[in-house]
Amino acid sequence: MDGAVADGMSMAAAGPPRLRLFQSLWGFSGTLDQAITRAKGLGFDGLEANLRHPALCSDSPHVVRQQLHRDGLELIVELVTGGDYVPDLSRSWQQHVAELDAQLCQAEALQPTRISVITGSDSWDDAMQDEFLNAVLARIDSCGIAVSLETHRSRSLYNPWRLAQLVQQHPGLRLTADISHWCAVSERLMTPELTPIAAIADRVDHIHARVGHAQGPSVSHPFAPEWADALEAHRRCWQLFVQRQRARGQGVTTITPEFGPDGYLPSLPYTAMPVADLDAINTAIAQWLRQGALEC
Repeated sequence: MDGAVADGMSMAAAGPPRLRLFQSLWGFSGTLDQAITRAKGLGFDGLEANLRHPALCSDSPHVVRQQLHRDGLELIVELVTGGDYVPDLSRSWQQHVAELDAQLCQAEALQPTRISVITGSDSWDDAMQDEFLNAVLARIDSCGIAVSLETHRSRSLYNPWRLAQLVQQHPGLRLTADISHWCAVSERLMTPELTPIAAIADRVDHIHARVGHAQGPSVSHPFAPEWADALEAHRRCWQLFVQRQRARGQGVTTITPEFGPDGYLPSLPYTAMPVADLDAINTAIAQWLRQGALEC
């Protein structure tokens, strides 16, 4: 067993009560029971999964809720509009809103801890983005579960330099912060001193803990010495988000270590073999956070 994984298992009961760590099912193809066993064995507090993931679709929402409750795990549901993670350019903002409306209804039946949404398109002009966000936030207001929009490439929140204006125009906008995307978009590391991070700090309700770099959304391994500056830049941003959460009375921070496949993790030429083990990386990040990387 990988040393980081073994250490992660031993840390399962030692995490601060104000930090809840979720295991992403991105790249996992097993059943819900297998996902639960895997997450508990590695010390995670819950699962984060796409609404369409087989682990959530194989049984009724009632059965899924029962299985998670039985094992004391929480659930964060991810919704994606526009057809796939990179949106279909032919779909209008009205179609995105209609898809979101339908998916929110389905997600609510699972009674998750929160819903994280990847939505909109980077191809729309400012006027269209504003119309779209107004419609999205109006729909979210009627949802009985906390909903946050992810800062994701190819989407409405892709541009870090636009966010300061957007949060002023849309006071109800709550965020899932994945700043690794912004590193790739802006070709620089994000730090707390930069305007985009300061602008969103009071809006971040959930964090995706992947470490990006100036040329991409994922380093090969966050604890490799060559990526020390990138890891520290992300840690400082996450720390700011946690501090602002505490200041506004949010007692629990939810974080999903989200290193993933699908072209994110670098691979070796000719064989396409990944340069590191995703489970080991995500568990090592979880262990590092539990051991006090952030003051929670």
